[in-house]
Amino acid sequence: MNKKDIGMFIWRVSYSHLIAYFIAGIFAVMVMGYQEHFLSETLSFMLPVNSAIVALGPGLQIFRGIFLSLVLIPLKNTFTEEKNGFAKLGILILGLSLFLTIGPTQGSFDGFIYTKIPFMYQILGYPEAFLYTLIFITILWFSYKKQERILDIIAIFAVIIICTLSIMGFLFAA
Repeated sequence: MNKKDIGMFIWRVSYSHLIAYFIAGIFAVMVMGYQEHFLSETLSFMLPVNSAIVALGPGLQIFRGIFLSLVLIPLKNTFTEEKNGFAKLGILILGLSLFLTIGPTQGSFDGFIYTKIPFMYQILGYPEAFLYTLIFITILWFSYKKQERILDIIAIFAVIIICTLSIMGFLFAA
């Protein structure tokens, strides 16, 4: 694997993550009612969705995308070259980031065992997580199957728009 391939992989994973995270987050706030749920006593550990740092969160996801890509580099060929590779990536992401977290996070295997969080709140984030994973692997799959320059240009604009909206939200909330 040469440096150009690694650089392209980091870029594609990063923008796929950022776009998927943004869309799934909008879904969670607009459809799943996260604003109301985050104000509940059960989820009082969560910041309100209108706080400044939460508004900045989507733009900061570019760094999480970079970290995600760095972790996935050793498995790159499994996802990009093998049959059903992107489905395998989706299963890996859901398995490790939702169900099998290290520690008792909400909705995880250990969360059900070791926390007092009610069942409804344990599964509250599942639709967002499944939507994120589906969008993430779809964008990444499409970027590898088509490999057209226009996709990179669209991704650049999407990243700029999301980061700009994120900064504007932060400045408005601050």
